[in-house]
Formats: sequence, structure tokens, C-alpha cells
Amino acid sequence: MYPSVKTVSASKNYELIIEFDNGESGILDMKPFLELGVFKKLKELSEFKSVRVSFDTIEWNSGVDLDPEFVYSKCHSKHKAQQEHRIG
Repeated sequence: MYPSVKTVSASKNYELIIEFDNGESGILDMKPFLELGVFKKLKELSEFKSVRVSFDTIEWNSGVDLDPEFVYSKCHSKHKAQQEHRIG
């Protein structure tokens, strides 16, 4: 089972910054997919930036969505979020 998407934000260079519910975060570069099938709809930057969390994955206003396994497996630079530990 793959972790669920907790937050997502879009950059103007067609990358998604994603945080997962297991504490990891990463970047999903969507540029390689923008010429394929339904993903062509996302070439319009305003549509790309309409990305949001839906259930355990992400979707756009146009109805395009991604499988959570795809999102997690294609994310680069996954790392655990740094947690602050305070004494006192």
C-alpha cells in the first residue's frame, strides 16, 4: 500500500510539490507526460495549477487524476520532513 497524498502545490515549470501522510515529501515532474492522452489538458498552466488533493491522491479541475501508486513511485527527492524536537 502506498502512502496517501496530504498536500500538493504546483509550480510554473510543471512540477508538483507533494507531501505524503507518512512524512515524506517529493517533487513530481509532469513535463514528460504533457503530450500523452488526457494529460494534454494540463499544458494550460492555469489548469495545471488547479491541482488539489482528492481522497488519497491528486486531481485537476478538468477531471484528470493520478493513481496514488504512480504519484508516489514517480516522485523524486523523497525525504522525511524534519521534525523539531523541543526540550522544556
